[in-house]
Amino acid sequence: MKLIHDVQEMQQTVLGLKRQGKRIAFVPTMGFLHEGHASLMREGRTRGDVLVLSIFVNPTQFGINEDLASYPRNLEGDCALAESCGVDLVFAPTAAGMYPPGFQTTVTLGPLTKPLCGASRPGHFDGVAVVVTKLFGIVQPDCALFGKKDFQQLAIIRQMTLDLNLPVEIIGMPIVREPDGLAMSSRNSYLSVEQRQQALCLHRAILKVRELFKGGETSVDRLLGEARMIITAVPEASVDYLELRDSTTLEPVATAAADSLFALAVKIGSTRLIDNTVLGDTP
Repeated sequence: MKLIHDVQEMQQTVLGLKRQGKRIAFVPTMGFLHEGHASLMREGRTRGDVLVLSIFVNPTQFGINEDLASYPRNLEGDCALAESCGVDLVFAPTAAGMYPPGFQTTVTLGPLTKPLCGASRPGHFDGVAVVVTKLFGIVQPDCALFGKKDFQQLAIIRQMTLDLNLPVEIIGMPIVREPDGLAMSSRNSYLSVEQRQQALCLHRAILKVRELFKGGETSVDRLLGEARMIITAVPEASVDYLELRDSTTLEPVATAAADSLFALAVKIGSTRLIDNTVLGDTP
């Protein structure tokens, strides 16, 4: 496995591999890797001749007073996990390399960015769109793998890739959970032992909504009301959003259906966690 920091070196390396006819599979991450990332890497290993992992804490997707400076980092540990998953190339650029002096280009996004995390974190998806577009240009992947925990991000990247005619197959991978149901996230490391237990309220809310829907409940107000009661019963939990939306358009739904997305963002103390489920999908 080779670790590359320089943008031009990375681009020249993969262009050389492409000229040899190699298929490139790509897993973009912000590092501090866990089993969720490992599932993407293992799947990527089956889908390409060369597997590339990027590790880059992208400053343009963090808002004012968000956790850019404190976001967890562990390049040595990340590289060890990547190598165990069969990664061939790790691309870990610097912020200065990705955004040199004079950088001024943006990607303008549409309605998919407006609700949910887009409403809570203005400008976040603009930063995501720019860095993903740049990474696709540098890594030249044939396919790229993203986790469904960031459901809205995945939907936006799919749409952007389609709209801009980027020759990349976008692959969405299932949420990976801890044995007790908590969705794996690098930000889980911020939680105290007590907060870690409180964070299970997100999964309990998902299970309750799925149970009620399976039992025939389709009222959006009732489903969200039950979820809200579960969350607000937890001492350090505060709701950012609890919503039922169409899983394709992300538009609000009048009545819950099998293709409805239940998405939630909850702060446990100061740590913001997200989770989701599509009601008709196998959990």
